[in-house]
Amino acid sequence: MKILQFPLMKITIWFIFGIVFSYNFNPKPTTTFIITGIFLVPFILTLYLSKRDFIQKIYFGIATYILFFLIGCLTQVIHNERYNDGNYVNLILNENENHCIEVVVREKLKSNSVTDKFIGLVNRIDNKNCSGKILVQIPKTQENSRIQIGSRIQISGKLVINKNPLNPNQFDYGKYLNNKSIFAQIYAKTNSIKINDKIDKNIWYYSDHLRNKIITNLEKNNFSKDELQVVSALILGQQQDISKEILNDYQYAGAIHILSVSGLHVGFILLFLTFLLKPIPKNKLGNTIRLIIIIICLWGFAILAGLSPSVVRSVTMFSFVAVGMYLKRSTNIFHTLLVSMFLILFFQPSFLFDVGFQLSYLSLFFILWLQPLISNLWMPKNKIVSYFWDILTVSFAAQIGAFPLSIFYFHQFPGLFFITNLIIIPFLILIMGLGVLVMVLAAFDFVPMITMKSLEFCLYFLNKIINWVASFEQFIIKDIPINWQTLFCLYLLIIAVVVLLKKPNYPKIVVALFSLLLFQSTLLATRWEIQNQQEWIVFNSWKNTLITERNGNKVTVYGNDSITHKIASNTALKSYLIANNSKVTGINKIENLYYFKGKKIMVIDSFVIYSKNINPDIVILRQSPKINLERLIEINRPKLIVADASNYKTSMLLWKSICIKKKIPFHATVEKGFYSVN
Repeated sequence: MKILQFPLMKITIWFIFGIVFSYNFNPKPTTTFIITGIFLVPFILTLYLSKRDFIQKIYFGIATYILFFLIGCLTQVIHNERYNDGNYVNLILNENENHCIEVVVREKLKSNSVTDKFIGLVNRIDNKNCSGKILVQIPKTQENSRIQIGSRIQISGKLVINKNPLNPNQFDYGKYLNNKSIFAQIYAKTNSIKINDKIDKNIWYYSDHLRNKIITNLEKNNFSKDELQVVSALILGQQQDISKEILNDYQYAGAIHILSVSGLHVGFILLFLTFLLKPIPKNKLGNTIRLIIIIICLWGFAILAGLSPSVVRSVTMFSFVAVGMYLKRSTNIFHTLLVSMFLILFFQPSFLFDVGFQLSYLSLFFILWLQPLISNLWMPKNKIVSYFWDILTVSFAAQIGAFPLSIFYFHQFPGLFFITNLIIIPFLILIMGLGVLVMVLAAFDFVPMITMKSLEFCLYFLNKIINWVASFEQFIIKDIPINWQTLFCLYLLIIAVVVLLKKPNYPKIVVALFSLLLFQSTLLATRWEIQNQQEWIVFNSWKNTLITERNGNKVTVYGNDSITHKIASNTALKSYLIANNSKVTGINKIENLYYFKGKKIMVIDSFVIYSKNINPDIVILRQSPKINLERLIEINRPKLIVADASNYKTSMLLWKSICIKKKIPFHATVEKGFYSVN
């Protein structure tokens, strides 16, 4: 695999290893600085010796990789906002008390019917100067509708620090926010918000102002609602107002990626600009002019799209691609890709843990690496057929690179993705060209009716195609379980097979077969592990009780009627079943007594019916039973008290104080998350 022979590839890999190590183990900044500084001595020494002795070059290579590993660690540490003394997360803040928080609105997120969501930059908390990003949720009112990007608002409320998921195998939203350096949330009440008339007019303000102006001008010209939602996502990077129905259609059709401004859109813009600039002479001066125009246009698009991380990442990546193209270094396109990746991670290492970043680079890598191999399998003579064949091969290459990661994160795969991409990608080129033109004209208060209606019709046709493909739900493969070991082995197998197909020989056959064996082994090992597991879980289910007992891949569910009738739509249970490759084999009402792995588990509900001579190991309290807990503890002497989310908060506070007094562990699922016996 020639790409691995590139020194930059090896350096980048070790740099990434350093980021991952620092992310997982959180070394102290001082320690990381000292170790990196100390290691500069052997690095410089091996560099000096490598000029005299060939053997020493090996030691210099090893020293280089270790140094970039340490640089990766250091980069992650430097950019970790938790180590910033001025960040609000380092203040001693009581979550149970109200705080006065002053923020500047930076970004608007997708809202719901009653609440608007914003990312805000913290200025002050309780009259203390501080910094950092925070998620702000504000009720939708006429007064609050004044809030825009750059608005200064003062909120009085409780600060909620991000927590771990409260149910097993659930999406870790707290971790997701932490990766974006958002460490807390605040839920503002209507009467606790003061909006300052002063607005911070920075690049984000002007970008948002321009987008709103464009959308307003299109609305004034009666641009249809559904189509406007899609084009706002395609061109402006605004997904906030897209309906759930449209999102589901695009997801099931395997086209959800086109609604997020990413490398695909920026790549189309680059191709479009390259086509428009063809008349410029292909000499040194002409290439320079073309490159400058392209870079300006790409970053102009980034500003228009709100300078979101995905947009900045994609524009940076394709800026380097453009530089490589016009400096006649297309043969080193992998170097160009690696340089863009290295620089992006150097300035923003948290991008490495962003799903969009991972999918973008994997897809582009496989397009560059694999597409030529697939394309050479058939060489159609007809130009039209050849054009669609190229589209299909690009789509296949990108999907082969992305689908293991997509399954890992989303647990589903659209089987008709190739049909979707074959139809919409040629169409998308036209939509992107028309869309950018209409948006630019709308920014200048000029919306030609024929151009706007052409774009509207194209978007309408696009939505109809997506809706038609999405209607074939039988081709959507759902609930696919995969862990990180299987993910790694699957990528290893794909790479080994591609390397073998490029230039077959006996060693490559052996490697491919070994990779296949390793992949199958992980599947069998995972299945064996699941089959030999037993687990009893009390879920954190708001206002309800949900208990499961799992033996291997068979799960018995215990719950009240409101739970058992809605099992199929219970997201917490669904995530658990997918992660453990299990299925529900029984649904029963909640019992008062369970025996599991030699432990007696007694459940007490609002009827307060229980045996007084059982001596249970664990007592589960649900539905706020009016019980004398002190007496129960004295008589039955349980080892643990568990309270699920069906209880009143006041009851749980009382029980907690009693347990502290009696020196017995107390587990409230609303605080500590689910409870399991395994």
